[in-house]
Amino acid sequence: MNNQVSWLLHPPVDGARATILIRVMAGTVFLWEGIMKFVFANQGVGRFTKLGFPAPHFTATADGWFEIIGGILLIAGLLTRVIAIPFIIEMLVAMASTKIPMYLGTSPLPLPPVPTQIGFWAVLHEIRSEYAQLASCAFLLLAGPGRSSLDALLSKQRLDVTDLKLPNNSEARLIHAA
Repeated sequence: MNNQVSWLLHPPVDGARATILIRVMAGTVFLWEGIMKFVFANQGVGRFTKLGFPAPHFTATADGWFEIIGGILLIAGLLTRVIAIPFIIEMLVAMASTKIPMYLGTSPLPLPPVPTQIGFWAVLHEIRSEYAQLASCAFLLLAGPGRSSLDALLSKQRLDVTDLKLPNNSEARLIHAA
């Protein structure tokens, strides 16, 4: 259990600097989607009601706050792996609750404004956002937040420098992880 917790809380931070692009892309999408759940009723409570979610007001509000806070955490690169897991789950639930009914032609949501409105091709067209978010979060879960992140900064601060006295009265510094 300690290995899993350590894996989540101490991700590798030596990844490519370009990882920030994936974090910012995914984080900003979650952030503005969370805000939109409060600004537009058809994106929040209305959507959750149509989809048949239990307690739609509570569920939409909780999901909106989760996306806002989680999006900010992803952008900052703080607790990246921890927040990536529920975002992956959220994208799987979003895909299952909206795209399966679209495929079957039973969706309670408005049909997309493309020529194919139900079936396989409609799903492929409409699933692109959830798929990109899922892939981005899976990447961040596996690769970590990268060098330009608060996780990396905190990792550097966890290093502790200890003075050692050697037998010949010389000094040495030992760097070890806390």
